[in-house]
Amino acid sequence: MEIVLALVGLAIGVGLGVGSVIFYQTLQGTNRQRQAEEDATRIINEAQNESKQTLIEARDKALRVQKEAEENAHKRRVELDRESDRLQKRREDLDARYERIELREQNLNKRQSKLDKRQNDIQAMHEEQKAVLEHMAEMTRDEARTELLTMVEAETRQDMARRIREVEEEAKLEAESRARDIIALAIQRIASEQVNEIAVSVVPLPSDEMKGRIIGRNGRNIRSFEQATGVDVVVDDTPEAVTISSFDPVRREVAKRAMSKLVLDGRIHPARIEKLVSDAQQEVERIVREEGERAAYEAGVHGLHPEIIKLLGRLKFRTSYGQNQHSHAIETAHLGGMIAAELGADVAITKAGGLLHDLGKAIDHEVEGTHAMIGAEFCKRHGVPEKIVNCIASHHHEVEQESVEAIIVEAADAISGARPGARRESLDTYIRRVKTLEDIAREFEGVEQSYALQAGREVRIMVKPDEIDDLASMRLARDISKRIEETMQYPGQIKVTIIRETRAVDYAK
Repeated sequence: MEIVLALVGLAIGVGLGVGSVIFYQTLQGTNRQRQAEEDATRIINEAQNESKQTLIEARDKALRVQKEAEENAHKRRVELDRESDRLQKRREDLDARYERIELREQNLNKRQSKLDKRQNDIQAMHEEQKAVLEHMAEMTRDEARTELLTMVEAETRQDMARRIREVEEEAKLEAESRARDIIALAIQRIASEQVNEIAVSVVPLPSDEMKGRIIGRNGRNIRSFEQATGVDVVVDDTPEAVTISSFDPVRREVAKRAMSKLVLDGRIHPARIEKLVSDAQQEVERIVREEGERAAYEAGVHGLHPEIIKLLGRLKFRTSYGQNQHSHAIETAHLGGMIAAELGADVAITKAGGLLHDLGKAIDHEVEGTHAMIGAEFCKRHGVPEKIVNCIASHHHEVEQESVEAIIVEAADAISGARPGARRESLDTYIRRVKTLEDIAREFEGVEQSYALQAGREVRIMVKPDEIDDLASMRLARDISKRIEETMQYPGQIKVTIIRETRAVDYAK
């Protein structure tokens, strides 16, 4: 029973505790709800106050903007009114100016009418006076003009021809004096032989018996020699000599040296021929290389390609009109360098152009074309500068000369080839050149006779005086000179002299 009572008491205590907790929690929730409602009411009131303040500020700002816009509009209206006044005033000024211009045009029209009338009166008086003058002169105006122009033209042509002659004489005297000084100085400063050596092709023999040994049994030796050297050996009736013929001067030199050694040795057979020809080729190659290097050293031209040096050495065995081209190249380089130094031109370019100007002659028998163009193309392929290439290509006027150095190279080449003893030519070639010179002069109209003088270095031409006047004589001299330059090859220069004279002959009876 006691246990039951204890349990009942415990149950009642637990129930009271739980009820107290539930009541407390309910009371706490009610307080929180009331606090939230108060916070919400306060926030709403604050938001309404802020919105009213913002609305008031926005209204104030809008009023300020409106006021500023009205002020700007007022200022703009004032400016527009001023601009309208200025335009109105300008329009009035333009109207007044236009009226003054119209008035001036009317006055000008009146003056023009008076001037036209006066001009018509003057024209009528001029025609009347012209008619009177034509009647007095017994010729029309056109006839008088033609006669006057004819007289003036004749006098002008004479004055012009005389003046041209005077100017040409003055220029010629001054140029010749200056040129003589430069050339004389250049020639004085260079020392060279008058007659250069030439590569001969005749091998002397100790006796005519040696000819049979050279030919060999059934021509065995001579065939072996020709096959090894690439030349033709001519064994004729010339006493104690054989002739070696070849278009290649280097081959001819190799054959000449090999033949000389065979003759001295006396042992002539195919094996010995091949051995001595091989030795001669090596010897000539060495000479070619040494002579090329010597030429470049003496001329003061450095940095040349080995192939160019080789061709320079080959010129040692090349001649032109009897002049050795190796020595001619060195001499031209020296002369060109001296002239360039006197004239203030580029000495290095002139020397190189003078040394290499005839380089093409070393291979002109192998390559088609003129020696100037062959040499220029060869040098261009081996890195020679363009200015020097132009000096080489233009020294015979096959291309245009682009620098003063090219002109100096041409002059140095002419000096080296035209000086006394430098060149020689056969009698047939000389006669043919002189005859061609006279025939060229006779081809022109008005030429009566022509004569080549001073070994073909001057041609004198007699013209018909009734067909050729003084001015035409000067033009004829230039045309003949140009024709000679285009059609002939000659050393130095040729002087063209035109002689025009009128002879009056009468007889006293």
